[in-house]
Amino acid sequence: MKVEDFVKIINSDFYTGVPDSQLRPLCDYLYNTYGIEGKHHIIAANEGNAVGIAAGYHLATGKVPVVYMQNSGEGNAINPMVSLLNEKVYGIPVVFVIGWRGEPGVHDEPQHIYQGEVTLRLLDDMKVKSFVIHADTSDYEVADTMRKFKHILLSGNSVAFVIGKGALTDAPKVRFSNENSMIREEIIRHIIAVTDGDPIISTTGKASRELYEIREINKHSHKYDFLTVGSMGHSSSIALGVALNKTNERIWCIDGDGAVLMHLGAMAVIGDNRPRNMIHIVINNGAHESVGGMPTVARNIDLISIAKACGYPYAVSINNYEKLDRELEKAKTGDELRFLEVRSSIESRKELGRPKTMPLENKKRFMEYLVSL
Repeated sequence: MKVEDFVKIINSDFYTGVPDSQLRPLCDYLYNTYGIEGKHHIIAANEGNAVGIAAGYHLATGKVPVVYMQNSGEGNAINPMVSLLNEKVYGIPVVFVIGWRGEPGVHDEPQHIYQGEVTLRLLDDMKVKSFVIHADTSDYEVADTMRKFKHILLSGNSVAFVIGKGALTDAPKVRFSNENSMIREEIIRHIIAVTDGDPIISTTGKASRELYEIREINKHSHKYDFLTVGSMGHSSSIALGVALNKTNERIWCIDGDGAVLMHLGAMAVIGDNRPRNMIHIVINNGAHESVGGMPTVARNIDLISIAKACGYPYAVSINNYEKLDRELEKAKTGDELRFLEVRSSIESRKELGRPKTMPLENKKRFMEYLVSL
């Protein structure tokens, strides 16, 4: 169905959430219609954050907000859904719009398979009535469901539209860009040139895909890298766990701005532990590029001051390749926790592939390599 018709049927004037490729028509429509100025649309740091924002909107207005997310974000949202929204607590109604990655019977990447299997079950367990919209679902079916949902919402309960592949269409054309000149894939090439066999933990999305392809092109082994294909926002925590237990090895984390924002508290834990052998590199393009390019607040905030406040003894921002190479060389021979923010453009190759190895295989190779060090 056309995304504009879907929005009209829901009839809410406030949306908040985390962008998703399955929901890109909705995300582009919201950005084109409202931007991200706050009154009608806020891009949240994570899905739980979105639920909290939505609850505040309801408390202030008495109206029903919409929270959008990929189904992988259900885990982040569960706590506020059951301990804040639920009718046995505050009874705050929300309309959830959830992109269904890993839908049974629809081909998808391995990190989405199990989440896809439990998506509807999790909603059922939380007593959230759901309706699945497929590519062939009619406008009438959606409108009729929304009429039924209104009675549920009036009772202080939440509902969910689960969006299948290709279900929303006719989004406005939106192009996202910034003024940064560095390209993420080239940045990763520079990192690889310096690491020389050091273990690398890379974040969810295109960064891991690019790291994998660069290894393929260079005929390098993939044993050096742990590709965090799921669990967005946790690569730096994984790197911390490795660094604290492999103190004689230099551990590199290639992170993204959206991922860092999703679980920003991880930086405080890293800074408090201060592993001398860890280098935390955040490639900041100020966008959720892997799911369409919608902005993150990292385009406007001072990550360097945040890192220093969290306890990182060294933090620097980089906007050219010459400075990048200097900082990478210093990190390679240094003896302290470092935070490198690298400002990049919103850009990737259209033909960018995906890892051909399964996650379990990646884990096994990486662990065997760590044991050999």
